[in-house]
Amino acid sequence: MDWLIDFYNWRIVSQYAGQFATGLGNTLIAAGASLVLSVLAGIPIALAHMSSRGAVWRPVAAYVQFIRSTPLLVQIYLVYYAVPMLVPGAKGWSEMLLGIIAMTLHHAAYMSEIIRVGIESVPRGQIEGAKACGMNYRQRLRYVVLPQAFANTLPPLLGQTAVLIKDTSLLSLITVFELVAAGVQMNSDRIVPNESFLTIAAGYLLIYGCMLLLSRGVSLWLAGPAWNAR
Repeated sequence: MDWLIDFYNWRIVSQYAGQFATGLGNTLIAAGASLVLSVLAGIPIALAHMSSRGAVWRPVAAYVQFIRSTPLLVQIYLVYYAVPMLVPGAKGWSEMLLGIIAMTLHHAAYMSEIIRVGIESVPRGQIEGAKACGMNYRQRLRYVVLPQAFANTLPPLLGQTAVLIKDTSLLSLITVFELVAAGVQMNSDRIVPNESFLTIAAGYLLIYGCMLLLSRGVSLWLAGPAWNAR
């Protein structure tokens, strides 16, 4: 038992349980808000990217290419330093809010590409059938296209969500007190790298496990009662 204490002293970790709980909560807030906002922003971006008008899809394509070709850390710093200078009243915004904005701008580009592929995978006959039923454009999107698009792209959306959760660790560099910051602080105070970084890893594994359960529930709901009855 002594070797286990030497490798991972849980007594030290318990002394910082409150800080890890705060960091985990802030990580969940940042990841959850960024996920919801990036998906909501990704839908119109995907639709704009599919537009036949060059004035619509070209700026969107340029935005997606810029996001995909530059590091997230650079984008976080750009938002952190540029937004308070360019947006009136933004100087009082918290680091958490600026971090969520940066995360949303970054992952909305990736979510939009996943959603666009999902929309294009919906059979044309489904859309024509919706038109024949008298549905307008918004009704077709809401009841026919988007539900099938999300069902078709659930695995890549899940993968991008996992990347998003891990990317929240970069917010510690703009002084957001999230999970990594809590572990780094404990390591700075007590010089216990095993305890610090293994606890950080355990926290991210916990979040990812909960996300897997949620995604499974969503996939079963999208599949409908016929699949659930099997």
